Amino acid sequence: MKPYDYLIVGAGLFGAVFAHEAGRAGKYCLVIDKRAHIGGNVYCEDIEGVNVHKYGAHIFHTSDKRVWDYVNRFAEFNNYVNAPLAVYGDELYNLPFNMNTFSRMWGVRTPAEAKAIINAQIAREAISEPRNLEERALSLVGRDVYEKLIKGYTEKQWGRDCRELPAEIIDRLPLRFTYDNNYFNDRYQGIPIGGYTPIIEKLLENADVLLNTDYASFIAEQPGVAKKTIYTGMIDEFFHYQLGALAYRGLRFETETLYTDNYQGNAVVNYTERAVPYTRIIEHKHFQFGTQPITVISREYPMEWRPGEEPYYPVNDARNTALYMQYAELAAQMPHVVFGGRLGAYKYYDMDKTIAAALDLCEREFG
Repeated sequence: MKPYDYLIVGAGLFGAVFAHEAGRAGKYCLVIDKRAHIGGNVYCEDIEGVNVHKYGAHIFHTSDKRVWDYVNRFAEFNNYVNAPLAVYGDELYNLPFNMNTFSRMWGVRTPAEAKAIINAQIAREAISEPRNLEERALSLVGRDVYEKLIKGYTEKQWGRDCRELPAEIIDRLPLRFTYDNNYFNDRYQGIPIGGYTPIIEKLLENADVLLNTDYASFIAEQPGVAKKTIYTGMIDEFFHYQLGALAYRGLRFETETLYTDNYQGNAVVNYTERAVPYTRIIEHKHFQFGTQPITVISREYPMEWRPGEEPYYPVNDARNTALYMQYAELAAQMPHVVFGGRLGAYKYYDMDKTIAAALDLCEREFG
């Protein structure tokens, strides 16, 4: 193969942004990905005219104007606002926790009434030093909100009892005492019209791309293919798990096409009881205000991750953070490999943070 300046492992947001900026800087890039498509977890699949977020709901939001201006060079965004709902038994609540939530839960109308109930519940718990996630949540929001909207959902998400989870997983639980269902506080928010895949296509238009390509096998056959590697895969996998495997949470999706124009009336509905096996149902057409005669829904099931499966959420507890730092020390000894993105940095990134990190790397590489 011809020599490249950069081998970029992973055709997701981080790798695609880097490839685009490297191309603008006059560098030659080869992008490889083990999947059969570009886009990583933001990939959208067209099913009967509906852009389906194949790897879960991706709602773009940011307060970083540099990032917002950057992504708007590649797509036009609609005015979608994330306002999820939560189902607990026969009850339906607005998220995030706001006056609509409290009014439905307790029949109150004013912020003072809601604060009085929450403060009284917190006082009854009398928790001064939370020892686990349950105690942290109770000390922040009280018993009702915790039992109905946090406990079951969190236990499904992490696969264990809230009393077995570290308190620091939820540093804060924001309570809003306004009638505002906008989940995010960020200045800019929306969904790219046409989905995310066209953005990735534009970012990669000047790079060579190989799909269905495993890094380990490829580099064994082409060891000198590039001067430098940008690696966005799992950092522990890169080092053949020699220090042990980092922990992740996995996800499984059941996607179904329904011959009705509207299934649940909202893009995202959470199911907060632990007895319901999935955490949420996504109805994809509502991200783009679709009017198709059919609809596509995805049920999202958290699961334990095992090597060989798709990792989603890093488990950033004390043990795994310490293990990651050991891998980072190994990585620092490899000046010709840069680790980035969600898996390379072992850190959960929102999309805007992924793009910002990639742009920061480009500034370091190209000035």
